[in-house]
Amino acid sequence: MILWFGKKKKKEELQDAGAAMPEPQLSAEELAAKEAAEKAEAERKAAEQAEIDRAVAEANKAWEERQKREQAEAAAEVERLEAETKRAEEAREAARKAATEARQKAEADEAARQAAEAAEAEAKRLEEEAERARAAEAERQAARQKAEAELKLLEDRRKAEAAREAARLKEEERQAAIARGEPDPYAEVRDPGFFGKLSGGLSKSSSKLGTSLTGVFNRRRLDDEALEDLEDLLITSDLGAKVASRVTTNLAKTRFDKDVTDDDIRFALAEEIEAIMKPREKIVDFSDGPRPRVVLFVGVNGSGKTTTIGKIASKLKEQGAKALLVAGDTFRAAAIEQLTVWGERADIPVMSKPTGADAAGLVYEAIERAKAEDLDLVLVDTAGRLQNKAELMSELAKIVRVTRKLDPDAPHDVILVLDATVGQNALSQVEAFRHTAEVSGIVMTKLDGTAKGGVLVAVAEAHDLPIHFVGVGERAEDLQPFSAKAYARALVGLAEEETAV
Repeated sequence: MILWFGKKKKKEELQDAGAAMPEPQLSAEELAAKEAAEKAEAERKAAEQAEIDRAVAEANKAWEERQKREQAEAAAEVERLEAETKRAEEAREAARKAATEARQKAEADEAARQAAEAAEAEAKRLEEEAERARAAEAERQAARQKAEAELKLLEDRRKAEAAREAARLKEEERQAAIARGEPDPYAEVRDPGFFGKLSGGLSKSSSKLGTSLTGVFNRRRLDDEALEDLEDLLITSDLGAKVASRVTTNLAKTRFDKDVTDDDIRFALAEEIEAIMKPREKIVDFSDGPRPRVVLFVGVNGSGKTTTIGKIASKLKEQGAKALLVAGDTFRAAAIEQLTVWGERADIPVMSKPTGADAAGLVYEAIERAKAEDLDLVLVDTAGRLQNKAELMSELAKIVRVTRKLDPDAPHDVILVLDATVGQNALSQVEAFRHTAEVSGIVMTKLDGTAKGGVLVAVAEAHDLPIHFVGVGERAEDLQPFSAKAYARALVGLAEEETAV
């Protein structure tokens, strides 16, 4: 057995013995050397200690920096891991949401597909119903059109029969009147010189149409191309598209694919034009109806209203009528003077006011005077006005209203004077004045100075208005009663009694 404690005791005894020994005495040099050595040793130990402290401080600083760096890296790692975790969570959430949306979309697509199929089926059903409805409507329309055509045919037959009966009765009345010694109202139309004047007046129009016909038809087959050329020719001759279509359609029914000449076309045209214009033929009898009979003449600037009134007044004076001329064109001094000249020429009084006076007031006073003097007619000239000037058309409407204060039925005639040289614009004039002044009849002037005489045919086709007179010159005798047959033949360049071969 090792005795550890015995060794320790021996060591302690030796140490005690050494401590009891007296220190040796040292000299001053030895003491100085010893002190220097001790001081050097102390400095060395201090330097060592300082070096140790410095090394420890650097080690501690390095450790602290490493700790801070490791902490920062650890924090960054934690942050990175947290970010990755967040991104992963967001990705999972997005994936979950996408999956949900995909599922919902798939469900919606399926619902939409089913809805689309249902809508398509419903649309198909509705289309089938609409088709059945259209077919039924077409059948009803066809039946209605057939019934209307039959009724129109019956009505046309009735009108034709009534017209023939009226013509017969008119002829009987005319013959009876002639037998009683009264003047023949149709004598002027039956005058041998009547057709010559009309043909002369329409010479420019007939020459234009005749030259074109000669150039287009010369033993030519009446095929589709020829009919198209004829339709274009009639349109350029101012007959209008509707009349041209009607004429060519009716011509094709009897002459299609046959050889025709320009004369064949002339005769056919004359027949068609006469058929269109015959219902508009009406010789106005100013002696019929109430007294005084108020007749209003309207139209655009320069249409020939004042001259027409003067010519009609001259004719009526010759027939024994007592008339009063009213210079209702208070805007133009020349119109008052012109009407005064016509009045003096026919020995008919003219009533007027200074330029700029109220035309409606003048007409009112004129009707009162005619009643007081027991006159037959009051012929009123009005200011020329464009059909697109609302304020002037309103003034015309005012004149109409004023006349009705004295006679609810006045004016008894509203005659629209048209200038043939304006061509197709005459159609819009008729429409405008019909609406404003309730036009009852038409006079077409200046046919002798234009190649647009065909426009009267277009007017007759478009508007159910009587045509009373046509003007083919400046003299009173150049205003002639309208005859559909004479006009149609003169317009296409046929002689009065010339017949087809």
